Amino acid sequence: MNNKPNSDKNLASLVSKLINIIIVLIVIVIVLVGLLLIYIPIPAKQNKVEGPKPDAFGNFTDAAKQEALKIKDTTNYWIAPEVSTIGNQQQKETILYGRDLIANTAEYFGPNGKIFKSSTNGMDCQNCHLDAGTKIYGNNYSAVASTYPKYRARSGGMETIYKRINDCFERSLNGKAIDTNSREMQAIVTYIKWLGTGIKKGIKPPGSGLKEIPFLERAADKVKGELVYTQKCQSCHQQNGEGKFNTENTAYTYPPLWGNNSYNVGAGLYRLSNFAKFVKYNMPLGVTHNNTQLTDEEAWDVAAFVNSQPHPSKDLKKDWPKISEKPFDHPFGPYADGFSEDQHKYGPFKVIKDKLKNN
Repeated sequence: MNNKPNSDKNLASLVSKLINIIIVLIVIVIVLVGLLLIYIPIPAKQNKVEGPKPDAFGNFTDAAKQEALKIKDTTNYWIAPEVSTIGNQQQKETILYGRDLIANTAEYFGPNGKIFKSSTNGMDCQNCHLDAGTKIYGNNYSAVASTYPKYRARSGGMETIYKRINDCFERSLNGKAIDTNSREMQAIVTYIKWLGTGIKKGIKPPGSGLKEIPFLERAADKVKGELVYTQKCQSCHQQNGEGKFNTENTAYTYPPLWGNNSYNVGAGLYRLSNFAKFVKYNMPLGVTHNNTQLTDEEAWDVAAFVNSQPHPSKDLKKDWPKISEKPFDHPFGPYADGFSEDQHKYGPFKVIKDKLKNN
């Protein structure tokens, strides 16, 4: 009985020690938490980063375009070969002559041409095939040698490079075909084939021809297109689309887009999609396919305006012998799809193309 007070005393002492230890631990934890708050910064609130968003028509704002351009384009685009790689001097001279004929066609076949006078409208081949046919998506010649000869629905038969070149002389240059055995034709063909060096048969390298452009859900609007032309094209191509001559009046610095000296109605650019692609990724002069100025709408609308203006005529009776093979934007009937001539010229085109695809 006498030992109970001592036992209670010892238990109380033990409990007191435990309480003290717990208090010390709590203090240590509080101190540690305080130190953490002082020396470890709280992460700053992250702002939500949103990527560029298109408008209702799928076009990006200027700011969004610039943001999108930060994404590196890793496509292995075709690059024209270097003249310095040509070992054979005679071949080199022929290639250089061919390039000169493409770049300065009017000098040889224009109003005061060295070879034939007034056998073309005075435009140069490179007005449509930019940088002498070497610009990426500038209607370049990279895939010509690898894809010709080939079947073309427009003529309804197999075509050679010679035939294709003369088509340009007769349509885009609104002139006369040149002799396929002439030095000039041989030089042009040699140059074009050289540009296709190393490209396998049947292959179209990235960046060839013209870059695709999305369809509009509506018809292209020539009234809106006139505004685009006035604001962004007129300073070079002039108020009435007549173009601008060089200081010697021997060739166009800026080619005519309509009128007697422009391409005729049988030319590729008289198809609205080709014109829209061309201007979207190449105009105003100096832009590139990944740094454009025109929106898709502006490209289609200005194409509608330019191709609604007067152009030289061309007998197209032999074109598209199989009318079912006419493209969706060939502007002259008859047609096998039931759509009107006006819609084939100005759109909307998607419904026509879908029907042609399913037939």
